[in-house]
Amino acid sequence: MTQNLEASQLSLNDVCRLLKLEEREADAWNDFFYREPLSEFEQQELVKIRNNFRRYLAAGKVSEELVKFLVVSPLMGLTGFFDVPVVLTMEDSIPIEVEDEDTLIKGRLDILAVNGPDAEIGATQFWILVVEAKNSAIAPLTGLPQLLTYAYKSLQQQSSVWGLTTNGESYRFVRVRRGNPCTYQILPELNLIDKERSLLLAQVLKAICKLQNVQLQIA
Repeated sequence: MTQNLEASQLSLNDVCRLLKLEEREADAWNDFFYREPLSEFEQQELVKIRNNFRRYLAAGKVSEELVKFLVVSPLMGLTGFFDVPVVLTMEDSIPIEVEDEDTLIKGRLDILAVNGPDAEIGATQFWILVVEAKNSAIAPLTGLPQLLTYAYKSLQQQSSVWGLTTNGESYRFVRVRRGNPCTYQILPELNLIDKERSLLLAQVLKAICKLQNVQLQIA
């Protein structure tokens, strides 16, 4: 009998055991890609996003949906994720079959960016970025088990994928790679409220967005 599990109910230990994932030490940002300087316009828009979020944060906890609306969406728009050929999908249900076990993990993606105007989840498309959002009172790495589960799905068709888990203020990027075993690396924390780290945040998002130009590697 097949065991059905919800990704949101799994611990990090559960995910690593079921999907045979192992953590590796993170490389420096420069080892992954070149980061372009931000234009004056981009810096000004980043300040607006920061100030809008701080206004809501000062009033109390910011819900997960508001985090996506106030911060994640504007940041992705600013850094190129709204442009062709990138396509965004939200709240799509995906099944993950667990190798060597009668287990099926199900979950719902918050935001997925793929390349191609006709891209569909499950089609042979390059997954650029998987995003898991939490409310402002929850530490971003709380979403790591879900993020790794969703990112793992893409390794059926490509060698690696980027993930991001955020509560609006803090941002943790994760690099997931296919291998034997599959591995993940957690990059240093970036922060929207801190000026310097917010600039790096925008640069990293821009660089990841440009991965849509990378040749798709099919298993």
